[in-house]
Amino acid sequence: MFEKQATMGASFSALVQHGDLMSQLQWILIPFSFFVAALVAGHALLHKRDPRAALGWVAVCLIFPVAGPLCYYIFGINRVRRSALRLREEALSQQPDGRGWLHGGPDRFVPVGALDESQIPPRYREFERIGRSAVGMPLCGGNCIEPLHNGEEAFPAMLEAIDRASSTVYLSSYIMETGAQGRAFVEALARAVERGVDVRVLIDGVGEKYSWPRMSSLLRRRGVPVALFLPPKLLPPQLSINLRNHRKILVADGLTGFTGGMNIGRRHMAAGTSPRRVTDMHFRFMGPVAAQLQGAFLEDWGFATGRYDAPPAIYEQCEGDCLCRVITDGPDDPQDPLASVLIAAVSTARRSVRIMTPYFLPSRDFISTLQAACLRGVDVRVVLPERNNLPFVHWATRNMLWELLQRGVRVFYQPPPFCHTKLMVVDGCYTQVGSANIDPRSLRLNFELNVEILDMHVGRKMSRHFDGLVRNSREVFLSEMDNRPIPARFRDAFFWLFSPYL
Repeated sequence: MFEKQATMGASFSALVQHGDLMSQLQWILIPFSFFVAALVAGHALLHKRDPRAALGWVAVCLIFPVAGPLCYYIFGINRVRRSALRLREEALSQQPDGRGWLHGGPDRFVPVGALDESQIPPRYREFERIGRSAVGMPLCGGNCIEPLHNGEEAFPAMLEAIDRASSTVYLSSYIMETGAQGRAFVEALARAVERGVDVRVLIDGVGEKYSWPRMSSLLRRRGVPVALFLPPKLLPPQLSINLRNHRKILVADGLTGFTGGMNIGRRHMAAGTSPRRVTDMHFRFMGPVAAQLQGAFLEDWGFATGRYDAPPAIYEQCEGDCLCRVITDGPDDPQDPLASVLIAAVSTARRSVRIMTPYFLPSRDFISTLQAACLRGVDVRVVLPERNNLPFVHWATRNMLWELLQRGVRVFYQPPPFCHTKLMVVDGCYTQVGSANIDPRSLRLNFELNVEILDMHVGRKMSRHFDGLVRNSREVFLSEMDNRPIPARFRDAFFWLFSPYL
């Protein structure tokens, strides 16, 4: 009996001691959790650029001192930009001292055809200052630009440039399908290799997976040097799946370049019968701006392969009167140059703004800029596809269109086939073309490339093209957005919540 009482007493004593230990742990863990919550809230306060996001994360961390910091660690830290910066630093650490000479010009610090401000006509100087400040690259003169409609015009011109090349051919694409169009490029590139031309092909590591067999396998089989841009991997894990190279570049001999919205594949043959066909525009650039396109390609090639080889020297060759500048953007550039230039260019508009894009999810800043332009009396028009190949993007866009329509922005839906063209024209003299859409994925996550074109002839030609499409399009009115059924409104608002990731 005494033994039983002793055992019970020992057990009670152990429980008391355990309770004391738990109480002590609680007094330690509670202050520690609030300390961690305060640190995480401070991180959000210092690093979030949107005050609403900063306030939300600060409140979540302080109200829920355990779950809040954990949620912030998982969802609140921009790992995309951090990963991009880390990858870019690793690539630059392998770059030789001659970096910056990748354009091939005679002066490694000054690109071919570079102009100073005194050489810029007065009507273009405001646009020139915007681009120079945001990008750090001067305008170059002496360029000739030719718009190419759909694959029917673009692909033959690109193949001809490859066949005529005598020294270099550099090709970059987000998607290169392995159908008839893609195989025609394989054959042309293989012929260039056989002629002794320095050929390099860069394909996005995710975009390549849109077709089978893989384009990289076909190219390697024909002896064409090819690299993949950040291909996803399981071992070792490659977590940068969002860091996609969306740029489209072809440069032959550093003198003729192509860029725009087109990938390489059958869907860009607009005259075909495929239900997936799209209309699009590409542009041929002849003159010094081709060297800037070459420099952009070689930077990406070095990023993907670790090789930063200087190209053969290129000397100024005047082909026309257009002033041009290449704008590259990506998650590794915290200054967001492309978004800054788009906003600033619209801010300078005095008469008209014409925007055509397949995916339209503008930032709050860009929405305000378009609204302000309308308040100044600027004629702002936006053309979007009526039937989008990504319906959830279309639905998200409809959730915010009323903000533009109520301020006088005119929006038009272009009938099928799906239009993939990216185009902006300001005052009929400033044109911007390239690979970037006006959405968060293009302006925050992807590596993109656009070209500024300052030329009245090109601007008027693109404005006429835009106005011709408007005549065949359906205008969207505020009443249509207001009269959407309640289920459609909930659907549109739901997908709009995910607009930063669409």
